[in-house]
Amino acid sequence: MSEKHCDIAVIGGGPAGLTASLYAARGLVNTVVFEKQMTGGQIATTEWVENYPAFPEGISGSELSRLMTTQAEKYGAQIELFVTVTAMKRLDDGIFELQTDAGDTWTARAVILASGSVPSKLGIPGEDKYTGRGVSWCATCDAGFFKDKTITVIGGGDAALEEAMFLTKFASKVYLVHRRDEFRAAPIVVQRVKTNERIELVLSATPLEIEGDDTRVTGLRVKSTEDETERVLNLDGVFEFVGTNPVNELVAGLVDTRANRGHVAVEIDGSVTEVPGLFAAGDLTNSTLKQVISASGSGATAAFSALKYLEELDH
Repeated sequence: MSEKHCDIAVIGGGPAGLTASLYAARGLVNTVVFEKQMTGGQIATTEWVENYPAFPEGISGSELSRLMTTQAEKYGAQIELFVTVTAMKRLDDGIFELQTDAGDTWTARAVILASGSVPSKLGIPGEDKYTGRGVSWCATCDAGFFKDKTITVIGGGDAALEEAMFLTKFASKVYLVHRRDEFRAAPIVVQRVKTNERIELVLSATPLEIEGDDTRVTGLRVKSTEDETERVLNLDGVFEFVGTNPVNELVAGLVDTRANRGHVAVEIDGSVTEVPGLFAAGDLTNSTLKQVISASGSGATAAFSALKYLEELDH
């Protein structure tokens, strides 16, 4: 075990965390990013990003993550990969103490929470049983296992529709199941889905059960929200994109998230939480827009606020 110190600790290495670390490091303070996996967060597993400025032809999520990481490191951010912050507390003198799964204790004068969110689950029979055996939440990770097979994508937002289109590059057929009769996704994305010959829409339908033969997925049982009739879609894989849940365990006891469905409330113009020295950015917060560009913007705002906080402490 060892004790280490930094000025600003950034928890999470997605777009919000990487942008925050870039701005903080350029402010000439000792900045450390803790990321439990690879940098990039959810964007790293997104096949193609078309709505991030400066890339008119689009860019792969993995490449965008790499560029963000390289830029942050260039200006001095220290990135601790495969390190999970397991506990955090604010001491009486205002310093934050972080415990990691590597056995280290870190102290920081300010903390920027950018831990993001994780995919929501449906909570239906068969989901847990067949996870890794046909049930997935990452098209980029698992698409190759379903070449020339039939699969389903569940969801109605941008992520669901974009991943459904990506999966048609591998699967012979993709059922797109959505509980409503219209999608929440951007119109241009909806138009592309509707003209894709490999995608069959299953609208106004609720998933009831993921069926299998004890070794792999064989079907999805759905119920119509209009007449309550049931049917089974015979298929080989199920991809779920039905929302996300904020990763908020570290703020338990520090911030009350109950009023915001688990999200951390921040001031819109400063990413400031109710705890002095604690800032938050990205999907963890109660921001309305959950996009790469908005996450990056909030990361920059959080870093600016953290730098201002440290400057006030020093003077």
